[in-house]
This record gives sequence, structure tokens and C-alpha cells, in this order.
Amino acid sequence: MTPEPSGEVERTDSGRDLILTRTLPVDPGEGWAWITESPKLEKWFGTWTGAGEAGGEIQVTMNAEAEESTSQAKILACEPGRSYELTVGTGMGEWHLELLVEPSGAGTGLTFTHHLDNETPVGSVGSGWEYYLDRLLAAIGETGMPDFDDYYPSMEPYYEERG
Repeated sequence: MTPEPSGEVERTDSGRDLILTRTLPVDPGEGWAWITESPKLEKWFGTWTGAGEAGGEIQVTMNAEAEESTSQAKILACEPGRSYELTVGTGMGEWHLELLVEPSGAGTGLTFTHHLDNETPVGSVGSGWEYYLDRLLAAIGETGMPDFDDYYPSMEPYYEERG
């Protein structure tokens, strides 16, 4: 099955917000664990070490990239069990991310927002976050991991048109 892009891009005063949502088939506490606890996060994204509270700094090592990639991140805000906001240093500059977890039917709604400046290529970034969030669903469901080639470059035009 070919994945379909589902995110939206909204204009802001400082650039654009890339917004993606997923419904996780677990309760909100478990959903929170999948996006914040290093052993669960490692199954779909990577690991982190450091001070994992508001104002803390962490080192994030992604494990689904062609080469291991470690970045510094600062946690700007954290409401345990509900939301966190962080900035991450990347090869494309500093990224400002927010994640929100809330009850949704029998599962958990996850809203992921990447605050983009006007120069960041929304086509490749949107494709990448679709891939990672689908990896999250695969890890929770213990199914095979998706292939990035199914996301990029095929999703790039969808996001470029919106961004």
C-alpha cells in the first residue's frame, strides 16, 4: 500500500506550521510513553540522553537515517502526559517542534507541529515526518517498518503545493 500524505501547512507570522496528526491505538499514557521514553522511542525514531524536563538539554540520536545522526535539543516546555515543545539543532538549522497527546475515542490523538521558517523545504520535511509518524504506528502495532522510498520524493509535491 502506498502511503498518502495527510499533513497540512498553515501560514504564520514567522513562516509556516507543518501539522500532522495520527491516532495511536493505545491509551494516552502509553501514547506519551511512545514519544518520550527512550526505550520505546528507539523502536521507531532513536534514543535520547540528558535532562528530559522543561529547560533541560538532551542529545537525540536518530536510528532510521542512512547514517547515525546525533543532535542537541532543548526542551522549551513540558506538560507531562500531555505536551512538549523543543528545539533541535539539525544540518538544516534549528527546528522548533511541538507534540500534543490527548484522548481520542479508544486511543490517543497525536498532533505533531513543526514550526518552519520560509526557507525550509516543506516538501522533504513533510515527507520525512509522515515516514517517522508511520514508523511510530508500525512500532506500536509490531508490524514491518515502512520504506522511506515510499514517502520521498512522491509526497514532496503535495507539501510544496501547500507550503
